[in-house]
Amino acid sequence: MEKALPALTLSAAARGRVLFSPPMYRELKEEGYMFADMHFHTNCSDSFTKIGDAVALARKRGTGFAVTDHNLISSAMRAADREDVFVVPGMEVSTTDGPHVLVYFYEAGDLQDFWKRHIRPNLQACPWLALRKFTTEDLLNTVEEEDWHCVVSAAHPMGYFGTNKGVEVCIRKGYLGEDIARRLDAYEVICSGMSRESNLAALESAARYGIGFTGGTDGHMLNEIGNVVTAVRASDREEFLDGIKDGRSLVIGEEKTAARKVMMGSESFARFLSHAPSAAYVQTKSGVRSLHRSVKKGAKVLKDQFGRFKNRVPLRPG
Repeated sequence: MEKALPALTLSAAARGRVLFSPPMYRELKEEGYMFADMHFHTNCSDSFTKIGDAVALARKRGTGFAVTDHNLISSAMRAADREDVFVVPGMEVSTTDGPHVLVYFYEAGDLQDFWKRHIRPNLQACPWLALRKFTTEDLLNTVEEEDWHCVVSAAHPMGYFGTNKGVEVCIRKGYLGEDIARRLDAYEVICSGMSRESNLAALESAARYGIGFTGGTDGHMLNEIGNVVTAVRASDREEFLDGIKDGRSLVIGEEKTAARKVMMGSESFARFLSHAPSAAYVQTKSGVRSLHRSVKKGAKVLKDQFGRFKNRVPLRPG
């Protein structure tokens, strides 16, 4: 049964495009929608799921999906042009400054070219973690200045477990400006790994910025595929991605249970063990970078407060 959204500062049109309920594939197909789980991982990055198994289950269930491994594309390239299941070639870019950004390409060849030119040169020893030198702004500048044919959406905008792995949480901390969000094509407004509160915050922010909506499971286990979908009335990949940019997408799905979140986290962590030393190094660097930004922001606040105080205190006569 469809679950109504709580009172938010959303237009009726925006409210009607997001449903916190299990996707109904048959009804969507009958209404002329194409749909896909727009955030799914394979053993190309931090999952144990083989791309062949993901394709087989998606075909069996009747859903499409986007292959969005962290900074790597081999699974996406293998599946992109299959005719028996709808696949969107993509990647989850782990930017240097923290946010994870989903980039979906209209053509697999463009994904490969983009990766070779901008992602591969910036990979760390653990390739799934933050890139050496490719910030969120660098990513947006590259897409805009080089006119890449793609759709850019912020993954889990509120971040995971207090981290800076979401655009919106970085905006709210003052690390990024709202102009960054407005340059995106979309926010991921249902990420099944997030809480309902975080997804609603992402939805409200996306509506305020006037950008599109995407949704996906952030699936790391095979049986998650298709539990959240993005749907657009379309007949091919181009029309589907255009629909996200044009604000015509529906997002339907629900968050994972606590038990599933624990299972997903355990599986992802197990994959990281093979890169334990380099992963620890990169995470430490990211933590130091975050601490530096916090100290810098705090120093600016204190300086501003002192300046205001000094201006209010009258000078003593000489």
